[in-house]
Amino acid sequence: MISVLFFAELQETSGRDKVTVEADGVSVNELKSRLASTYELPHLGHAMIAVNEEYSQEDTVVNSGDVVAFIPPVSGG
Repeated sequence: MISVLFFAELQETSGRDKVTVEADGVSVNELKSRLASTYELPHLGHAMIAVNEEYSQEDTVVNSGDVVAFIPPVSGG
């Protein structure tokens, strides 16, 4: 099982801050596709990705026990 953390607008849109999914051995890109359709997150593609508290790329493979965080871009003014 993979723990997935959502922040900011992704948390608001999904109505959750954390979900657990069965996604052992898949790429972050595939995980994003699954999550975007399951939780109706059209802006997930713009989020930064961290796996086990280190920024990662879309081709990173996640394994059981990993924690994946999706952090949307932040703007300020």
